[in-house]
Amino acid sequence: MSSSIRTTKPHEIVERALELSTADGCVVIADEQSSANLRWAGNALTTNGVTRGRTLTVIATVDGKEGTASGVVSRSAVTAQELEPLVRAAEAAARGAGPAEDARPLVTGTPSSPDFADAPAETSSAVFADFAPALGEAFARARAGGRELYGFANHELVSTYVGTSTGLRLRHDQPNGTLELNAKSPDRQRSAWAGRATRDFKDVDPTVLDAELAVRLGWAERKIDLPAGRYETLLPPTAVADLLIYQMWSAAARDAVEGRTVFSKPGGGTRLGERLSPLPLTLRSDPNAPGLESAPFVIAHSSGDGASVFDNGLPVPATEWIKDGELARLTTTRHTADLTGLQVSPSFGNLILEGGGEKSLEEMVAATERGLLLTCLWYIREVDPATLLLTGLTRDGVYLVEDGQVVGEVNNFRFNESPVDLLSRASEAGRTEKTLPREWNDWFTRTAMPALRIPDFNMSSVSKGV
Repeated sequence: MSSSIRTTKPHEIVERALELSTADGCVVIADEQSSANLRWAGNALTTNGVTRGRTLTVIATVDGKEGTASGVVSRSAVTAQELEPLVRAAEAAARGAGPAEDARPLVTGTPSSPDFADAPAETSSAVFADFAPALGEAFARARAGGRELYGFANHELVSTYVGTSTGLRLRHDQPNGTLELNAKSPDRQRSAWAGRATRDFKDVDPTVLDAELAVRLGWAERKIDLPAGRYETLLPPTAVADLLIYQMWSAAARDAVEGRTVFSKPGGGTRLGERLSPLPLTLRSDPNAPGLESAPFVIAHSSGDGASVFDNGLPVPATEWIKDGELARLTTTRHTADLTGLQVSPSFGNLILEGGGEKSLEEMVAATERGLLLTCLWYIREVDPATLLLTGLTRDGVYLVEDGQVVGEVNNFRFNESPVDLLSRASEAGRTEKTLPREWNDWFTRTAMPALRIPDFNMSSVSKGV
């Protein structure tokens, strides 16, 4: 292939970069990204836009007497003239690095994607063709009802091309849509939030969300002050998602084996096989889960506790992380599998918690004698990795339930809880449904969770937030 070839197509860029490589091994990842968005405030659209972008990552591996080193360089908007300098930079980084601890032979044998040479998928403002008129209707209803809507809708489509010097040619198209809607009273003293994740904006209706938020603003007309303490609490699916995403981000096998996490067994080893919940809950991921589809092979732009650049292209199977309440798997690269003797379990692109009942959140509220109903969590931070103790705040509505009825809005709280501990204390799980995590949706959106009833959720202090 001539160096002057017009390398504008992603698969051509991948092939050209591999051709330019003089390293012992090479992985090239091309990410073609497009996005479309709408933003609104005070019941009126404010901005909209469409963006396009490309990022190229070159991973060079160099064999030496002491082992194999790797060098990783990523750059955006790479032109044909910049391609060779990028490859050389990755090779220089590898030659200047010491042996990579996670070094393994590059993956072979994964069947090529039949659409590897096809043009990238792209989104556009057309994705909002049905959504935008419905949003206008929601604005009109909100205006008539004396509330103001704020929020945004974003749709992103990333086509990822992975090529390796061992012959892999893989491609995955990942759509990702998020809708966040916030309703406020005109005096800004009452606020309620709802969010949805979607692949194409055909299954989200802003008028339905507005109706839900109108009810919550009505609940908030009565204010009740409550002190800090432990309360029976209904965690909605969005809050459960935020907590369990962080739990899985902390579930690297090596860290557990080395005694550094909540999944480490006192005295050595891991808690694999230990019962984490009295409920028959199963936490799983599956690249082919309907509506939550994710990459069926490893895409690793860098190495870390739960990922290795040497594993790029490794098939990602459906995995049960917790099975019927028992810890079944920890995220395990090929390197950590060799170290620990555990089964290879690549990181995940979606997360599903099942095994609860069929009750909706509304039915769980109706069965509550006295407790709190949360809307969502935010500003979640880790306090203690050994127990996975997290702290954070409630936001946009905490409601008091008495005798099966919401009787008013209470103040916000700071909480201190471990998601692993919460699973052990959960007394009821509701119906699993697709949900959007509030805190982590910039990084992770594809989740399906039930609501959980926690008999003694720790509201450690009162918060002044809205």
